[in-house]
Amino acid sequence: PHATREPLQFGAEIYGHAGLEADLEALRLALDCLRATGLADFTLDMADVRIVRALLAGIAMDAASLARLHAALATKDASELDVLTRDFPAAAREGLRALVGLYGDARVLDEAARVLPALPEVRAALDSLRWLAGHLADTRISFDLADLRGYAYYSGLRFAVYTPGASDSLVRGGRYDEVGAVFGRNRPAAGFSLDLKELVAVAGQRPPRTAIRAPWLDGGPGAGELAQAIRALRERGETVVCILPGHEDEVDEFHCDRELVREGQGWTVAPRAA
Repeated sequence: PHATREPLQFGAEIYGHAGLEADLEALRLALDCLRATGLADFTLDMADVRIVRALLAGIAMDAASLARLHAALATKDASELDVLTRDFPAAAREGLRALVGLYGDARVLDEAARVLPALPEVRAALDSLRWLAGHLADTRISFDLADLRGYAYYSGLRFAVYTPGASDSLVRGGRYDEVGAVFGRNRPAAGFSLDLKELVAVAGQRPPRTAIRAPWLDGGPGAGELAQAIRALRERGETVVCILPGHEDEVDEFHCDRELVREGQGWTVAPRAA
């Protein structure tokens, strides 16, 4: 309900590698993106859709009932879950019921291994989550094994990153090996998307970049030399702001602490008076 009507996102994807190394690389890159903004107070939340899929294997459900079941898990609605699973085999019913309480720190994985059915796909998912968490020791991590947002999209790991002050997650991602099938090339895939509007709302403000202020000359003495000086500075990585006619008194978008001044036949960068 608090999401923007026009999301502005960017992200990254790794195609072609089915191993956990790709999942870890996507996770690390997503977290590095947040750290690059100066954001330090965030939590990585992880789950794996294979757990629920394994528990539901062989159980016939129509699309509407399946959607209700996923919603009940996500909202921790044990009463609704009991209604939906009353005719399920005991192992599946008890496993799904247990998922409602399987959220928290790394101890959740040990508890899940104890109470969930010993199915190969369940064990593989828990081992994957444990392996990934072990390679992210510098990150605050939580687990919510009943969180199935995007369950129809993801095929394994699903993760999100949250921070105080944001109305929704800053990052969502995971593994989605089947997504390429609709494009005629089904191959392993892992990646993430980052919500720029949410990030800007919580990231600390940075001081404006320093820049060089330059006058605008359209022909006449020194115009050619000025254009050459601006080009040379920009090629060296400097930000040069040309003040266009009629905008001399506007507030600078950059912090122009220097300016190009005419000296003889050339132009020199000099400190700009406050």
